[in-house]
Amino acid sequence: MLNLQLTHRFTQLLMKKKLSNAVTPPIFEQIKRLDENGTEYWSARDLSKVLEYSEYRHFLPALERAKEACQNSGQQMADHFEDILEMVTIGSKAERQIENIKLSRYACYLIVQNADPSKEVVALGQTHFEVGKKVRQTIQELGGEMPENLPIEESIKKVEKNLPKTGKKKKLS
Repeated sequence: MLNLQLTHRFTQLLMKKKLSNAVTPPIFEQIKRLDENGTEYWSARDLSKVLEYSEYRHFLPALERAKEACQNSGQQMADHFEDILEMVTIGSKAERQIENIKLSRYACYLIVQNADPSKEVVALGQTHFEVGKKVRQTIQELGGEMPENLPIEESIKKVEKNLPKTGKKKKLS
């Protein structure tokens, strides 16, 4: 029942803000990054901005509660929260290192569950990651491929180019 209520609330918020997932991926997917191995992750600093924290330090308590929840769930924290140093450009095109954290999808889920519930975007995030978790579980149960493991459009075009041409176009049904 709670999931249905969350989904209904999410739909209401989307309609209210006139957002369209068919055209624009949810903001949480827009800030997703891929590492050198093609593994998806999120930046804690990016996520803090999306969740409308005025400063990163105000986001840290939610992050710490999420880490505690991860540990209490029996998960390896290092698999979901990885401390990193990133180079950022400052005023005069100079760069400096800042601390950041690479977050797994599960870490993001835990963070939005522990973030400020008075923010609409937090409710959106809770629904996004909860629904996504269920979709991923279903894909796994059915033996399917996770979206991030599917070939990208450019790869598909390369494969299609190398397929023998039969002169006939088949209609997919």
